[in-house]
Amino acid sequence: MTSNAKQPSILAGLIGAGIQASRTPSLHEHEGDAQGMRYLYRILDLDALRLDITALPQLVDGAQRCGFTGLNITFPCKQAVLPLLDELSEEARCIGAVNTVVFKDGKRIGHNTDCLGFAEGFRRGLGDVSRGRVVQLGAGGAGAAVAHALLSEGVEQLSIFEVDAARAQSLVDNLNAHFGAGRAQVGHDLPTAMAKADGLVNTTPVGMAKLPGTPLPPELLRARLWVAEIIYFPLETELLAHARRLGCRTLDGSTMAVFQAVKAFELFTGEKADAERMQAFFRSLDD
Repeated sequence: MTSNAKQPSILAGLIGAGIQASRTPSLHEHEGDAQGMRYLYRILDLDALRLDITALPQLVDGAQRCGFTGLNITFPCKQAVLPLLDELSEEARCIGAVNTVVFKDGKRIGHNTDCLGFAEGFRRGLGDVSRGRVVQLGAGGAGAAVAHALLSEGVEQLSIFEVDAARAQSLVDNLNAHFGAGRAQVGHDLPTAMAKADGLVNTTPVGMAKLPGTPLPPELLRARLWVAEIIYFPLETELLAHARRLGCRTLDGSTMAVFQAVKAFELFTGEKADAERMQAFFRSLDD
């Protein structure tokens, strides 16, 4: 093991709403302990603090002034944080969303590790599925990262369904500019799109412990679909439970959660994380 004298002292945090059940702090601190680091990770929960998204600038300012190494950013702040940053990584700029902010040399540098995290989970859990037509629910910060990952992983046509029409169109325009005209489209007729789809991905918060329910009518599911979630608390959402009962191939949000954390850990510390150890620890939290 590297001597502790060479190990960084890390203070990190997570900003979002309804995140008391997040496993991200434990993932980071456990990996830091395994590497002999002084690693503290704090939750800044808008709900628990009785704040809303308008408090985001003050929270980021406060973290920087208090000497935080960096922040993870989650729902609903992944796009709202963009104007507060000095620089963006190439991936974050392309996606238009940030889930990791590193404070370095007085600057705030935004990164996106969600895209890598979802792509890794998709390859591991659904690597052999049909990728012709996919329906994605949600076009927010996480949705933008997942959509980039899906098209990078070979999905031929992605239909984006989102309650905010302008947000959906903006994401579709971004995707088609990066991946070619026609690869993505705004969805308008969900039953028809689902009848033609090979797969479904939920990137909305519907299904989280604080927002129970399903993001679409369960009767639109059928056995030959594959279904992916990015939510991991709870690990089995109502959507996944319905899908599994039908016999669908499914992917829960655990792998994305772990692999986005692996990359964020490396950005915060400058040290390589042990992905298998972090996966094993994540799984142990269910025991």
